[in-house]
Amino acid sequence: MADTRTFDDRDGWIWFDGKLVPWREANVHVLTHALHYASSVFEGQRAYGGKIFALTRHSERLVNSARILGFELPWSVPELDAACEQVLKANNLTDAYLRPVAWRGSEQMGVSAQATKPHVAIAAWEWGAYFGDKALDRGLRLDIAPYRRPAPYTAPVNAKAAGLYMICTLSKHHAEGRGFNDALMFDWRGQVAEATGANAFFIRDNVLHTPTPDCFLNGITRQTVIELAKKRGIEVQERTIWPEELETFEQFFLTGSAAEVTPVQSAGPWNFEVGALSRQLAKDYSDLVNGRLSNS
Repeated sequence: MADTRTFDDRDGWIWFDGKLVPWREANVHVLTHALHYASSVFEGQRAYGGKIFALTRHSERLVNSARILGFELPWSVPELDAACEQVLKANNLTDAYLRPVAWRGSEQMGVSAQATKPHVAIAAWEWGAYFGDKALDRGLRLDIAPYRRPAPYTAPVNAKAAGLYMICTLSKHHAEGRGFNDALMFDWRGQVAEATGANAFFIRDNVLHTPTPDCFLNGITRQTVIELAKKRGIEVQERTIWPEELETFEQFFLTGSAAEVTPVQSAGPWNFEVGALSRQLAKDYSDLVNGRLSNS
């Protein structure tokens, strides 16, 4: 049964600027700079069996994302790692989703933000399959997003910045309103980019093809799946993919910390098989994060 509780009214603990506070007390002021000007970065990561997968890589990306947006976090990567583990333990969770978020505070209002102080909070909660339990068998139905990923010279595309997700929310709402699970986004050139919160992989003749991440995040799950594929001797091509080529691919799947590895059955007018290789890589990823497969 789906959890219908709002995210501001729950029991538990959130790590907030260096200490654990009761969940309902983890609040910020309405004039916080991040709320008005999107000066916020975040991470999404999962714990399996009490162990947070790729924890340090996520903490490193959080620090780097903040730096790209022009502010330094007062906590080191090891301190952020320890805080995530503390949150998981304090909430008695073993299989969970964690959301570290960093933002500029309320010391200054206006576009300029040099006087603001950086803040960090980390929450954790139980969260099942992002697209539902049936997605692995059925595959997702994707619409084509009405918005495109911006060019690198127009936005800080290498940061996991909250503001960059505005067009993702709009595109996902547009897709869900039309009966789809999610949307496939193109980039400013019209090339295939990603879904609203997950990277894209295509399969043809047992070769993996994935768009070059030059205007969207090179996801940690994406990197992990590429490593898993290469361990199996599967060729991986990172390259430009135009929409006209989609009809030639046999399989399509998405990757992300929330989405994990999820097959796609259709994207716009193009249809795909939920095939053996997609299922195998989904299993390999599940085995890895659950400690059943070595990543060495």
